[in-house]
Amino acid sequence: MSTATMTKSNAPTPSLTVPAIMPSNVDEGHRTVPTPFGKALVQLAEQRPEIVGMSADLAKYTDMHIFAQAFPDRFYQMGMAEQLMATAAGGLAKEGFIPFASTYATFAARRCYDFISQGIAEQDANVKIIGGLPGLTTGYGPSHQATEDLAIFRAMPNLTVIDPCDAHEIEQLVPAIADFNGPVYTRILRGAVPMVLDEYNYRFELGKAKMIRGGKDVLVISTGFMTMRALDAAKLLQKDSIDVAVLHVPTIKPLDEATILAEVNKSGRMVVVLENHTKVGGLGEAVAYALTCAGVSSKFHHIGLPDKFLDAGTLSVLQDRYGISRNAIVSSLRSWL
Repeated sequence: MSTATMTKSNAPTPSLTVPAIMPSNVDEGHRTVPTPFGKALVQLAEQRPEIVGMSADLAKYTDMHIFAQAFPDRFYQMGMAEQLMATAAGGLAKEGFIPFASTYATFAARRCYDFISQGIAEQDANVKIIGGLPGLTTGYGPSHQATEDLAIFRAMPNLTVIDPCDAHEIEQLVPAIADFNGPVYTRILRGAVPMVLDEYNYRFELGKAKMIRGGKDVLVISTGFMTMRALDAAKLLQKDSIDVAVLHVPTIKPLDEATILAEVNKSGRMVVVLENHTKVGGLGEAVAYALTCAGVSSKFHHIGLPDKFLDAGTLSVLQDRYGISRNAIVSSLRSWL
């Protein structure tokens, strides 16, 4: 029975099988790079002795184990204690170190919000918080699906918030956030990570949105691995003579409103925001707010996760079910044109 049929008939959700370790999202036809975050951090740390690594018992699952193996004397395993990790990271930053503190995105956002707020952000401590398994990139259910982390961290003063697309961008953002003096929260993809943006000569710049491809019919504004999906959808729709532009927005806060407004102001294009996050409080609402404040009107649509706790299951089934798969995006864009 198809997902669409199940939805219409309100039939119960079938039992779904969950693999032991969930990989990063790799759609068919894309190259991958293994552990880009861990390798980029090691490469940088060879030149930057002030960089230290931390993990709350999840080094292996956030690619921080690469750093731990290379620099065991600069790695701190904090155990299942995210709040302690956040507080210790703030203290290390005050002593002149640059801590990269890694855990799952949901644990960073939910379990130690107050500790990050008081021990890092309020102090303007130079800590880099690394959140693995962002959005719907695990089938383990609501305890591990970080569907609201961007909304939570967007509300925190002093905190820069980033959602990278692929391995190419992760490799570039690691030195960029190390050079930036201030607290940063960034999502990451782990394990075998897609390599997409190198084909477009893309360069990551903190705080900047970048046009990846032009198009006269639709302007897609996307972040995270949804930019990969947007580019795939654009290629598929091009066969139907539908011209899709893709604006990649890796930095959610501060938002590059100037670039977004400049692109939206180009007449004749439907605007669609794509994000691997709940529709509440993420990129879509940030873009809509910016357009409203600027008095800009356009035909606007938003593809994101629903305001609910999501099911557990295999990623392909879940991402189809919640409308963020490549095929679901193509179907939605066609229906709106």
